[in-house]
Amino acid sequence: MSALRETFLEELADLYNAEKQLLKALPKMAKAAEHGQLQEAFEEHLEQTREHVTRLEQVFKIFGKAAKGKTCKAMEGLIEEGEDLIEKEEGDAALICAAQKVEHYEIASYGSLLAWAKLLEEQRAAQLLQQTLNEEKITDKNLTQIAESAANVDDNEEEGEEEETSSSRRSR
Repeated sequence: MSALRETFLEELADLYNAEKQLLKALPKMAKAAEHGQLQEAFEEHLEQTREHVTRLEQVFKIFGKAAKGKTCKAMEGLIEEGEDLIEKEEGDAALICAAQKVEHYEIASYGSLLAWAKLLEEQRAAQLLQQTLNEEKITDKNLTQIAESAANVDDNEEEGEEEETSSSRRSR
């Protein structure tokens, strides 16, 4: 087996595990989100993630391998950060930041796998990976739009109200 093919399969197993971890984390993020728009985005991404897992299973088949994950330590860490934010009730802006870290990790991973699938001349695998990569980029863009239009603005307004309340108490 070529070194590139081996590397591809190792990273495929890592990403497969990452997506499986996300299946467990996204419902928690949706539940913790305050904005309906953000809750919907997390729920929609959960549905997409189920499709991503199915596509990765198809890629494994294309390469003649059984779908098997390898613990993705990066995703474990990113999810742990998100869980800390939820526990501390840091708000939607922080949740979006955590979600975008996950998206950027996925975009990097899918981008590498896509490039390698093309080099390995596995066109069907490349098509499946490209489809998921496109969806990950759209999700990232949607999160940015939610942040700019609602979540960051609301979190900033809440902070301003807290400061006004604190300063009015001090001036009494």
